[in-house]
Amino acid sequence: MGDVTLTVCTTCRRADVDPEATRPGSILLAALRETGLPEGVKVRGVECLSACTRGCSMVLSGGDKRWTYVYGDLNPDEHVDDILAGAAAYAATDDGLVPWRARPVIFRKQSIARIPPVDSPTQE
Repeated sequence: MGDVTLTVCTTCRRADVDPEATRPGSILLAALRETGLPEGVKVRGVECLSACTRGCSMVLSGGDKRWTYVYGDLNPDEHVDDILAGAAAYAATDDGLVPWRARPVIFRKQSIARIPPVDSPTQE
């Protein structure tokens, strides 16, 4: 458990945001840092997650044994508490699989991708 990273795209923008304004991802990153992260969770910003049409976007990951998730359409004014709750639930797992109904709604509805752990069995 622990060893979880929230990676926030600091360059993507939503269509409803002034292109000259501070990017929503930068606002989200600052809000997550200011609010206080759950134990075992760290946050970092990166330039571009290639989810431009789904900005603001982020990745929730946790080592080689957990599933990784990409989320989009996030709003830094509305979703910080849900992101932190979802990250805490994810950090409490060994495999990254939080029961669907136990996930915040934004994690259920705004998932872009789910990436299997490196060590997961393959289907032939």
